[in-house]
Amino acid sequence: MLKFYFHQTPNPLKVALYLMETGLPYELVPVDTLKGEQHTPEYRAINPNGKAPALEDDGKRVFDSTAILMYLAEKTGQLAGAPEDRGEMLSWLMFVATGLGPFSGQSVHFSHKAPEKIPYAINRYLREAERHYEVLDKHMEGREYLVGDDYSIADISAWGWVDKAAFILGEPGLDNYPNLKRWFASINARPAVEKARNIAKGVEFKSDFDEVAARALYPQNFAKDA
Repeated sequence: MLKFYFHQTPNPLKVALYLMETGLPYELVPVDTLKGEQHTPEYRAINPNGKAPALEDDGKRVFDSTAILMYLAEKTGQLAGAPEDRGEMLSWLMFVATGLGPFSGQSVHFSHKAPEKIPYAINRYLREAERHYEVLDKHMEGREYLVGDDYSIADISAWGWVDKAAFILGEPGLDNYPNLKRWFASINARPAVEKARNIAKGVEFKSDFDEVAARALYPQNFAKDA
């Protein structure tokens, strides 16, 4: 059975949605990243990068949400997209993994979490996040799904971050991206989405963003001997 290491953030939620859509059996292992559980030696043996999500499958480890989605899709054949769309699939998965996700994350960090407001950084990352949304919005004109004619891991991957648009972009959310807004509403209405959001129901994660959380999420910002 799959062991799924989870925290309620965009990247793990992608994998949760895939599992809910496909019905694959799994064991949920909560990882409270605000408490620093991702830095334990035991967890680093599964994900040396010290982030969530991660997956164990019969002794094999897979880490990074994009790698996990690709691994599961290739292993099961579910939501993998058509073979003739392979290049397009890889392109959009990497677009999310290297662009939409990181720039959205940095925009949130400098706008909401950084201990000091740095106007250049706030503007830089917000504008790049917006640019990625514009690329997606243009691509989705006249389309139902991100790649090909069917729902796939590309849609799941993008959904994880677009789900946080209001927090990333501010008050307008997706209002300036009508094609993307239509696509998101369609994906978000799928029954598996609600199941994914509740995958850790009953698990209490730390919610206070205090110094403990800051040190757990951004250890490199603190002196080694502090």
